[in-house]
Amino acid sequence: MAKTRAVFFCSACGFESARWLGRCPQCSAWNTFEERPREASRPMRSMRGAAVEPIPLHDVESAHHVRIPTGMPEFDVVLGGGIVPGSVTLVGGPPGAGKSTLLLQIAARLQLGGPVLYVCGEESAAQVKLRAARLKLDSSLLLFPETDLHAVLDAAARIAPRAMIVDSIQTVRLPESESYAGSVGQVRDCTQALVEFSKRTGCATFIVGHVTKDGSIAGPRLLEHLVDTVLYFEGEVQGDYRILRAYKNRFGSIDEICVFSMHDDGLHDVSNPSEIFLAGRDARPSGSCVVASILGSRPVLVEVQALVGESSFGTPRRLANNLDPARLAMIIAVLERRAGMMLGSHDIYASVAGGLRVSEPAADLGIALAIASSLRDRAVGAEVVAYGELGLSGEVRAVSAASRRAAEAKRLGYGTHISAERFPDIGSAIAEVLG
Repeated sequence: MAKTRAVFFCSACGFESARWLGRCPQCSAWNTFEERPREASRPMRSMRGAAVEPIPLHDVESAHHVRIPTGMPEFDVVLGGGIVPGSVTLVGGPPGAGKSTLLLQIAARLQLGGPVLYVCGEESAAQVKLRAARLKLDSSLLLFPETDLHAVLDAAARIAPRAMIVDSIQTVRLPESESYAGSVGQVRDCTQALVEFSKRTGCATFIVGHVTKDGSIAGPRLLEHLVDTVLYFEGEVQGDYRILRAYKNRFGSIDEICVFSMHDDGLHDVSNPSEIFLAGRDARPSGSCVVASILGSRPVLVEVQALVGESSFGTPRRLANNLDPARLAMIIAVLERRAGMMLGSHDIYASVAGGLRVSEPAADLGIALAIASSLRDRAVGAEVVAYGELGLSGEVRAVSAASRRAAEAKRLGYGTHISAERFPDIGSAIAEVLG
């Protein structure tokens, strides 16, 4: 019998310590150490094929992969043009966001061109079939209800699928690994084995990842470095729309988004996200401004809202929803110092409507106009769109892709553009828009 000893593992990054620590020295997380017995090390089963010898760079053949379309054009855009054979994609999100539904729909479409293996570690095959019936999917998709990763990889080696979906990475395990299923060590070892198998065989692999209590993918720093693409469902999961964003992509642009509408028969991609985020904006009161943002490679118009009111306490509240709180604080300071607005005794709430998170500096001007509009109780014109970065001296700076932002705004009927090309500072922009 293997000798066991008690060790402490950080549940956030997997760091091991012989004693309990309040703060992890590797990831700086607090109160994340858990005690559990650990068996003596056992040799890991080798999953490699034939040995590979080093070769000169000029002898390496140029890899030209033909991307595989998924049948969802907007999802292909997020991936960079389709699925790259041999790639590993991590799909994360809160419960109920639609991770399993989306991947089951994609698997049903991919199997039309070849075998696709769906590893259902959380559900039985009968449960997956019930979900497929609800989505009206009738395909020859191969289901494999197994949690032993060795059995999964052996079956995949026999079938040679064009794609494999593991739902989820927290349920599969390697018997020789030293920790329990779902732990940081197991997640890391299983992901490494899946990456090695995908690169060796050319099988495109999708991994479903759960989120932790702080909203990040379980074992985020470990998995992000191992996989090729990280996709994450963000925003509210109770509404009719789901937003999928690319946080990492070795084969395309990061920060690309795909908007899905939820129906009884599954998720449907939305080809024009701007119309969704601006829906019902015909008659808005003060404190609202449309911003032309760039998400990945596409321009998207979003509505920024602000509410300014007298503070009931000594310290005013400053809350940001789907915006960077630090950037909001900087914009408020610029408005006070450079535009002469007395905001020190006011609570300020700022948000992006529709659940989309906007973090680029080009939204600064729109946020400032929304705050000024709410403070003066004067509505911004319905045809106004703003984009520009604010400097600490109050100047409005030009932003990238201004022509694409302007073209998208013009296409949607916004004729008055507030940008650095027309207004050199925030004071002149406020005077033009609000009078």
